[in-house]
This record gives sequence, C-alpha cells and structure tokens, in this order.
Amino acid sequence: MRSFKDRALDLRRRGWSYNVISQRLGVGKGTLSAWLREVPYTPNQAVIARIRAGPAKAAVMKQRVRFQQILALKAQGQKEIGQLSERDLLLLGLGLYMGEGSKLYEEVRIVNSDPQIIRVAMQWLRRSCGIPRRNFVVAVHVYPDSSPGASVRYWARITGVPRGQFERVQVDRRLDKSNRKRRRLPYGTAHVKVYSRGDHRFGVALHRRIIGWIEAAYKNLRA
Repeated sequence: MRSFKDRALDLRRRGWSYNVISQRLGVGKGTLSAWLREVPYTPNQAVIARIRAGPAKAAVMKQRVRFQQILALKAQGQKEIGQLSERDLLLLGLGLYMGEGSKLYEEVRIVNSDPQIIRVAMQWLRRSCGIPRRNFVVAVHVYPDSSPGASVRYWARITGVPRGQFERVQVDRRLDKSNRKRRRLPYGTAHVKVYSRGDHRFGVALHRRIIGWIEAAYKNLRA
C-alpha cells in the first residue's frame, strides 16, 4: 500500500493543487509543502478552470454580502421610522413642498415624475391640508414618444384624481431635451394643482399658510 507521501507526489505530478491534495488525503498544507516543494508543478485543466472561476465566485459572494448589508440597513431604517403620526406627515409633506412645490406664485402646485413622491404629496394635501378631491387638477407633461392617453390613465391611478379633472396633456417637443431622459419618463411629469372652487381656504390663502409653515421651519432651524 502506497504511503500518503507517495500518493501526494502522484497527485501533484498530475497537476492538482495543494487544496485538492489536502482535501483528498487529509494532510495539512504545511506537510505537503515539505513533501512537494521540489516537484515541478503544472496545473491540470480542472485546476485551471477552478482558478478562472475563482474571481467569478468571489464576485458572487461579494454581491451576496452587499445585498444582505443593503437589506439589513433598510430594515434598520424602517424600524427607526416606525409609524408616521399626522404631525410627521405634515412635516414630511412640508419638506417635499420646499423642494418640489410652487413658491414664487400664489398657487399650490407640486411637480414630479416620481410616482412615490406624487403619492406622498397627495396624502399630505388631503390629510394635512384637508383638500377635497374635487379641488385637485392634474396637468401631465410628456415627451413625443409617450402616449398621452396611457399617461393620463397612469397618473389618475397614482393620484386618485378623476380623469375629468385632468387638463389637456402638454407634449414637450423641444429639440434640446436629452433622448435618455425621454426614455426614462414613459409617463411624463405630473403637475398636481389645487384650485379653490369657490372655497377661499384652498386658494391663495392655503398657499400663504404653506409659505408660513416653511418660514417657521427655517426660523426654528436657525434658533
């Protein structure tokens, strides 16, 4: 019966790596190094294939670790937020209006192409500002490669505003717009507006209240 050393020498001459030989014989790599250091080594095809696959496997493992980290951090963030109170929603929507709302002209208007942003805006306008559904008007701006009808149906579903309260779709035909941006906005941009409909609370007065909220927030941050 051949000794472990003889079997190790044979495997090495056949092009097997220390890892494979150690696994097959149960011999430590330190011992193999002493036995095989003078044996010329040319990896066989199976070892070469494993070497080539190594970077791919490492990339897959790295991706898995990154994915798990993303999930863990998202779960942590969701736990930290918890349930939103009505005041939380008021301040969340106010921050949204600071970035996406009309401030120069005395009309309440929020513009965005992100459906999640528009959903938050609608919740804020309805719950925090008390806007009835009939006071909403939505204007949709699209690029020539978008379907006006499909865009209106899409934003009607996102906003919950009846299609009868949508203005005529505006098609942006400017030649200086990026083609990449066109392809990324298949349903265009939603302009959510609030009209008074005879109730002064939801016209200029509401816009001025919102501006007052914004100014109060700025003052508090400077304090």
